[in-house]
Amino acid sequence: MKARDFLEIIHVAERLKDTTRHCTTSKRRVESVAEHSWRISLMALLLRHEFPDVDIDKVVAMCIIHDLGECFTGDIPAFLKTEADSETEDSLLREWVLSLPPELSDDLSGLYEEMAAQTTKEAKLYKALDKLEAVIQHNESPIDTWSENEYELNQTYAFNEVEFSDWLKELRQEILKDTLDKIDREKK
Repeated sequence: MKARDFLEIIHVAERLKDTTRHCTTSKRRVESVAEHSWRISLMALLLRHEFPDVDIDKVVAMCIIHDLGECFTGDIPAFLKTEADSETEDSLLREWVLSLPPELSDDLSGLYEEMAAQTTKEAKLYKALDKLEAVIQHNESPIDTWSENEYELNQTYAFNEVEFSDWLKELRQEILKDTLDKIDREKK
């Protein structure tokens, strides 16, 4: 890959630093997509010993690239995102990935196909972490920043994605406890 090609790729990815999500941080700052991607990547790295039969380096790669399509469309919260929105994002991402140097295009295309198929442990772990991080971040953000539907979503979101792993099911239960404690504290 030529140095100029590399810089152009990095310039596109930089957009995620300025692409905001609908969630805030614990200090009320609106979170960026890049911050979300960083944290699920960290989560994957920290789970290396919990999932010794999983290629964690591949999971980290999936976590890093999973929201690159939002460079072109921005972030649309999962509860508002339509099938048409997903198709537009996927199409723009695919077009960009195909424009990359062939070896990089092949690598990324392979990862995206695996992520979409959701048949490997790596793809399942990435997807679970993506969803769990969103719930964790909501638990960390001030409750007055939650939209009305997030009270229920924080109690129900991501349970299907963790079904393949006893460890992740336990983590989801701990996250639920945090959610219920947070809601209970608000009532007092």
